[in-house]
Amino acid sequence: MGTKRTGIAEIEKRYGRLTFGRLLKSHREGEELSQVVMAEKLGLSKQSLNDLEHGRKIPSIGRAVQIAKKIGLMEDLIVQLVLQDQVDREKIHVKVTVAPVTKRAS
Repeated sequence: MGTKRTGIAEIEKRYGRLTFGRLLKSHREGEELSQVVMAEKLGLSKQSLNDLEHGRKIPSIGRAVQIAKKIGLMEDLIVQLVLQDQVDREKIHVKVTVAPVTKRAS
């Protein structure tokens, strides 16, 4: 958990409060990918990626999870960030937290 917290702290120091878009941009820059290459990897247009990175668009939770899987980000963090972005956009003053669910044997 320490590594996760350190990584998030570094992202927030560089980009401000962590959002889905800021995490996506940080990941892209960390991988040294251009927006064009990252957009192709995700199956998006460059403009759509730019809109996501700058918070002009917030993806659905399902779309965000698809993106997370394609680039190896933790699904629970992505879901939390997207939900928080949606709450913040509505100017609702709550903090969203999520926890991964362990699968039960059938």
